[in-house]
Amino acid sequence: MTALLWIKQPSLQANDEQHDHQHHYRPVTGVTGTFAMMGDPSKGQAEPGCGEAEAEIQTTKKGIILNPQPSKNKRDPLNWPIWRRDIALIVVGWHCFVGGGQTSILAAGMSGLAHEFGRPLGQISYLVGGMMLALAAGSVLASPTAVLFGKRVVYLVGIIVFFAGSIGCALSTKYESLLASRVVCGLGVATIESLPSATVAEIYFAHERAYRLGFYTLLLLGGKNLVPLLAALVFQYLNRHWLFWIVAIIVGMNFFLHLLFVPETFWDRAPVPSKRSLEETEVARATELASITQITSDNNNREIDGLFNTHDDDTSLHHAASPVPLQADMTSGTHKSRSRRSSLFKVPSAVNSLAHSHLTAGLGIFHGRHSNDKWYMVMVRPFILFAYPAVLFGSFLYSLAIVWLIMLSQIVDEVFSLPPYSFSSTSVGLVYVAPFIGGILGSMCAGSLSDVLIRIMARRNFGIYEPEFRLLMVFPACLATALGLIGFGWSAHNRDPWIAPTVFLGVVGFGSSLASTTAITYTVDSYKHYAQEALVTLNVLKNVMGFAFSFFNADFNAKNGYKTAFVVYGCVEIFVGLFAIPLYHYGKKCRHWTDTRGLLSFSYVGKDNLDSSSNQESAYEKHEMVAESI
Repeated sequence: MTALLWIKQPSLQANDEQHDHQHHYRPVTGVTGTFAMMGDPSKGQAEPGCGEAEAEIQTTKKGIILNPQPSKNKRDPLNWPIWRRDIALIVVGWHCFVGGGQTSILAAGMSGLAHEFGRPLGQISYLVGGMMLALAAGSVLASPTAVLFGKRVVYLVGIIVFFAGSIGCALSTKYESLLASRVVCGLGVATIESLPSATVAEIYFAHERAYRLGFYTLLLLGGKNLVPLLAALVFQYLNRHWLFWIVAIIVGMNFFLHLLFVPETFWDRAPVPSKRSLEETEVARATELASITQITSDNNNREIDGLFNTHDDDTSLHHAASPVPLQADMTSGTHKSRSRRSSLFKVPSAVNSLAHSHLTAGLGIFHGRHSNDKWYMVMVRPFILFAYPAVLFGSFLYSLAIVWLIMLSQIVDEVFSLPPYSFSSTSVGLVYVAPFIGGILGSMCAGSLSDVLIRIMARRNFGIYEPEFRLLMVFPACLATALGLIGFGWSAHNRDPWIAPTVFLGVVGFGSSLASTTAITYTVDSYKHYAQEALVTLNVLKNVMGFAFSFFNADFNAKNGYKTAFVVYGCVEIFVGLFAIPLYHYGKKCRHWTDTRGLLSFSYVGKDNLDSSSNQESAYEKHEMVAESI
């Protein structure tokens, strides 16, 4: 068990005792999320008979196996120049920075808004909670649309809605109109939470994702930490209306940046048979056709002879009729297999729209329908994913990491604007420099350090990668977050010098960035095929929790004090983090369980379609083998 890094292996279905004995010492493959990241260091040479197969596997210069394997087509997003992929990530990340800061953009002006509208701080908090609820609803609507029609068109439509909501916020003069406009903004901003992680999964290999996802979460959380600082300057020197006019201008610029630099990233990754397999299949089919032709010719000759034969008619009829059902069954069987495979995996409109362009691949507005699945069936998948242990844990880990930052944004202005600090709006905004710096450090640790760590562990695991390796980063993430929360509440309650709560805010930023990046990478690596739906699951829970917390957070702190409130929050963070221990040990068995249960098979078109967590590649290969064997 120590050789397998304390990861419990699922039980084998086969009755081969020798094979079962070997798996006590080697990891079980064939489970969703488990793949060969590099060659087995325990083997001095390749196994006999595997030379051609290994030659076709593409690796990096360091010997890391590319997952997924790119196609031969230069228009495949995985074959795009790295600069093009990174530019797309930077543009999407910048939009995430602007959109992510919308939930906390009013942090430095909460007291001013309460005075402007004559409402208590608890009701002003609904401007945050209402937007978060809209974010949840928008994610549920955007994700299935992107699955069926592509992410590019959904990105562009979301930016237009965000632009309209920002103009509404700038023009609003009443609390009700401002709240409604914030809800519209939330519907448009929802794309930044449900789509970017799936975009990263489609244009980068598995060993590259953590670094890029760390960059994405850095900008997403950086927006929540840095946008309040910039907004504080506007609150002090201009006004609320100008704040949202500036946001509208930036969002308008983002639309044109997406139009030029963020192409459609969908690519059909159904496995293609190797050249040798294709040649063998052609030979088999040619032999089969010659055999059928010979049988048919013989039968025709028998029928002609039967016209002049004086023997019993039953004998001639028996010989003449026997080949007919054979030929009919063979043709119909092949046709059914091919048509079923085509309906499941062929997406000609999407692939062709990418294939007709070269350097401008994917820059069209609309790229056809990518799947024949029904929209409402795709919409329910994120809710079914709550039954997947890896996704469920990732959802709580990610949700708390973001919710703590939003809860802090609701009370930071009150903490630092009152004596003994008596900060101005600009000074309150400057406090957010601390969590921003902490977020940068957290993203660096969760990205580059995590990638190095999982490669080391994969080498010790016979070259096999397990998503559970990512969970090791949960422990420093939860400890840092809990320490920051408790320290902030304690120091704010005791009115310690301003540097104390500010430093603890930075610690919260570090832990939140580390936790959110870890949650996303673990979830995406566990169910890469369902990265987009899983991210909706994460964000639905996050936004619902944020909406619920906004109802009691301000009153809870006012009645019980900052120390009690944030000690409770810190304990909740530690409690959730402890579930990483059993999940690390049993996570692979849980993934195997979701493979065998087929909880999402009903959401596909067709009776016997794929389960969400089982590989589409495996199903495709099975159908290909059946077609070739006929």
